[in-house]
Amino acid sequence: MTEFVRLEVEGGVGTIRLDRPPMNAVNRQLNLELAEISAEAAGRTDVRAVVVYGGEKVLAAGADVKEMAALTYSEMAERAHELSNGFGAVSTIPKPVVAAITGYALGGGFELALSCDRRIAGDNAKVGQPEILLGIIPGGGGTQRLARLIGPSKAKDVIFTGRMYKAEEALALGMVDEVVAPDEVYSRAHAWATQFVNGPTRAIAAAKAAIDRGLDTDLRTGLNLESEMFAALFGTEDQTIGMRSFAENGPGKAQFLGR
Repeated sequence: MTEFVRLEVEGGVGTIRLDRPPMNAVNRQLNLELAEISAEAAGRTDVRAVVVYGGEKVLAAGADVKEMAALTYSEMAERAHELSNGFGAVSTIPKPVVAAITGYALGGGFELALSCDRRIAGDNAKVGQPEILLGIIPGGGGTQRLARLIGPSKAKDVIFTGRMYKAEEALALGMVDEVVAPDEVYSRAHAWATQFVNGPTRAIAAAKAAIDRGLDTDLRTGLNLESEMFAALFGTEDQTIGMRSFAENGPGKAQFLGR
């Protein structure tokens, strides 16, 4: 049993729920539980898409600074990859994953959101990477994922200044993808996830892997990866169903099985 992170499943959508009051500060235990619950969400066939949610008031306000401040260099050297791997586990869930951001998503909280495929924020949200104000840098993927998302120049400004960004400014920069009223954040994120519940699971997983892995390599290697994944889907039942349905009934009417 996990204490600070749990998986709630309803109608094919799994919600990874952070619950460490008052601000969901990311300590070592929460990070380890996040990796465990992400692996569960990845492996469960009744979970077809995922929402990452911290509750009505906050996604996560950052790392547990009190816990971190007591660590020596040698202790942090042993844990640094552990921190990155916790958020990394979210990023490698082979299903659509959306962050539902209410209130603060700062430091490790925003790195968690960056690990998702999409970010929906309340208009009261505040996001950013304030680690520089502590004399450190983001250590859970922030320097890498943010630069890939909004470009290196904008990412450097976000990280160098350490300032908080309100929802609309974050939207303009591309740090979040959608801004809604605070009480609509979870329902909007859940609705986005729900559209994939009856989709071609393996094709969606392949598309996600091709995009994410392709960004880490050169164009030619990425195109070769795409070709291999494209061809592999011709061994799935959903490909047969999808193409037969298209020929017989037109587009968008296939009843996929997820295999």
